[in-house]
Amino acid sequence: MWHDLKPIGRNADTGGYRRFAWTAADADCRTWFKAQAESRGLTYELDRNGNQWAWLGDPEAGDAVVTGSHLDSVPDGGAFDGPLGVVSSFAALDELRRRGVEFTKPLAITNFGDEEGARFGLACVGSRLAAGVLTRDAAHKLTDADGVTLPQAMERAGYDPDAIGADRERLDRIGAFIELHVEQGRALDLSGDAIGIASSIWPHGRWRFDFRGEANHAGTTRLVDRRDPMLSYAETVLAARREAQLAGAVATFGKISVEPNGVNAIPSLVRGWLDSRAADQESLDATVTGVEKAAREYAQAHGIDVSLTRESFTPIVEFDDALRDELARILGTQDSAADLKVPVLGTGAGHDAGILAQSIPTAMLFVRNPTGVSHSPAESAAEDDCLEGVRALADVLEGLACK
Repeated sequence: MWHDLKPIGRNADTGGYRRFAWTAADADCRTWFKAQAESRGLTYELDRNGNQWAWLGDPEAGDAVVTGSHLDSVPDGGAFDGPLGVVSSFAALDELRRRGVEFTKPLAITNFGDEEGARFGLACVGSRLAAGVLTRDAAHKLTDADGVTLPQAMERAGYDPDAIGADRERLDRIGAFIELHVEQGRALDLSGDAIGIASSIWPHGRWRFDFRGEANHAGTTRLVDRRDPMLSYAETVLAARREAQLAGAVATFGKISVEPNGVNAIPSLVRGWLDSRAADQESLDATVTGVEKAAREYAQAHGIDVSLTRESFTPIVEFDDALRDELARILGTQDSAADLKVPVLGTGAGHDAGILAQSIPTAMLFVRNPTGVSHSPAESAAEDDCLEGVRALADVLEGLACK
């Protein structure tokens, strides 16, 4: 499975993946998923929001156990973020069939669409729509860098954008959702564990800063006469690092747009996107407030107008306590809560499981990442650890769906 999926959407120059929503690479990933489902005799479904489902048992029976992740990527992303969860789900089902277990509940494997938000700027679109967190009207306003709207992209890919929206009936049939994911950090590597259980997802969001100045000639305009928004932006980037360190958070300006974007022209507009995350809401608020204060002070000093727009936000997600404890029990809890064989850890990365947590019981398993690098072609996981993840997921699914 890994060999067949690995080439799809891979850029020959960077070695990274560009599997963006509603593109040819995305379509190829969806074709792969459907083929995996059909080869196992599973019932394949495509829901109203473009999420894919592969069912073992009656989808209408209720109290289903669902596992899976996503197949799309960030720009030049790694091979494991998302796909490891989907591949491991099919492999775990294969393992359970090898064990000869008897399923007492429906089981489904899913691929949620547009999880990374690389094309339209909003993460977890497929699961947000299903959970009703994102409305159809709001989704229809999403636009990519080329001016293509989400409805236009869906239509070109052969999907009906008017059908999207909350899918409460489907979610009500799910008793538990388990997402396996490569760890996006080094906690497991540092602890020496191959597998971990998620406790929570940090609150996080994306903010757009618009710095407006005056376009002018780069060679003839005196420094004292310039209203250069790039200076304010650069100072704000440094402020983000400083404020994050003070609050014990993380803050990143990873995307920038410049107008008129000429080598010999002073910009008239610099637009930068801030991604910030923290273990608690207070620390996140302190970070973003500090960055905004610095941006306004720098802008005023340079004669620049600045505005701030919050484009997305997800509060802290605490995974279902009972389900998390059940996973820990299945995977080998000792008598004392302090003697867990599988560590429990928080994460600063967002996931579909985090979106679904407000609607259904959810939990996550992490597979060790030896370098901690993610959203990069250098992202990796050892084969032995990946196989351990498959066995752990199979154990969990057996414990939840085969009682």
